[in-house]
Amino acid sequence: MKKKENFSISDFAKIARTTRDTLIYYDKIGLLAPASRGENNYRSYSLLQLGIINLIRTLQTLGMPLNEIKRLRSKRTPDLVDAVLENQIKLIDEELDELSRARELLQQLKTTIHSHLDIDETAITVQHLPEASIILGDLNDYSGDRNDYDALFSFYSSCSEKYPGVDLNYPVWGFFSGERIRNRDWVWPDRYYFYTSSGHDKRPAALYAIGYTRGWYGESQDLYPRMLSFIELNGYEICGPVFEEYPLNEICVLDEKDYLMRALVTVRKRPL
Repeated sequence: MKKKENFSISDFAKIARTTRDTLIYYDKIGLLAPASRGENNYRSYSLLQLGIINLIRTLQTLGMPLNEIKRLRSKRTPDLVDAVLENQIKLIDEELDELSRARELLQQLKTTIHSHLDIDETAITVQHLPEASIILGDLNDYSGDRNDYDALFSFYSSCSEKYPGVDLNYPVWGFFSGERIRNRDWVWPDRYYFYTSSGHDKRPAALYAIGYTRGWYGESQDLYPRMLSFIELNGYEICGPVFEEYPLNEICVLDEKDYLMRALVTVRKRPL
């Protein structure tokens, strides 16, 4: 059987996973001419052109304009193509890094939401939690007329300067010293923090008293008194920081009065 030299434009479009119109347009702008034309002026393409159109479509998918692809085709040398491909690989790597960070964020949100769908919000429990990577901000400045929103803005600004490569889209929560909670002072956190695998700080592996309440940010006045009573009655004492978080918030809850807040209070058994 005689080996088929060329493909019709329809057959070539099918094996190249494109369309006749695309091939006609590429020919019109001088990007990819057919290998030959028959007496009837029908376009036909060779198997060797399959690699070329695959590269064109790949570069186009990556955002390279057709005029740039045409320039590359018209002036191609091994060195030029190597440089262009190296740059495209770099762009792909950057996009993959961005997608990886986005996936981590979405997975964190999904895990947080899922793990708080069926909890007993009235219960206070004591659990050992493993270490978790976080980024912890500097001490908040509430001097003068500054408030918690000013402190939050400073936190974001500081993180942008200190960690330019870190994704700042993660939910941000409040960090309190144990002493402040013992002294019944839980208005405005000492610091802000957020969870991220690239965090330079740690929420320590420790024993935590964990309690829940519902309400807008900062409306924790009913929770901490209950937790302090629980800690006292069950023979524990606060021995470290307190982490205040809102696992169910504006991302998945319509009414701000129904945001779910949890407090993680570092505790230990009180010495006898």
